[in-house]
Amino acid sequence: METKRFSKNDDGFTCVNCGFEVMPLGKTSRNHCPRCLCSLHVDVLPGDRANTCHGTLRPVRTFPDPKKGFVIHYKCDKCGEEGNNKAALKTSAKDTLPLEQYDDEELLIKLTKLY
Repeated sequence: METKRFSKNDDGFTCVNCGFEVMPLGKTSRNHCPRCLCSLHVDVLPGDRANTCHGTLRPVRTFPDPKKGFVIHYKCDKCGEEGNNKAALKTSAKDTLPLEQYDDEELLIKLTKLY
């Protein structure tokens, strides 16, 4: 049986790093805080919530991608695993969440300068 590579899991959550109340994104799996960009290391495959590490994934740097906008590169502060995730940006008038629910573009740019 083939394992799905992506499971939609768009629940809201409270950021473990800064305490911000993160709302569901509405179009894909929400997995990081838009304010500090931190995430909880809970997935093996996107959205599966099958990882038992539960360390904090901290943004190390970001880089621009012509198709995805910004990509955030993370490193887990518990197990050291690294990975990438697409930034959640307001891209059209159809994106109707409050602005603070979209990723902090100033922080994304600041982290790009580290790359």
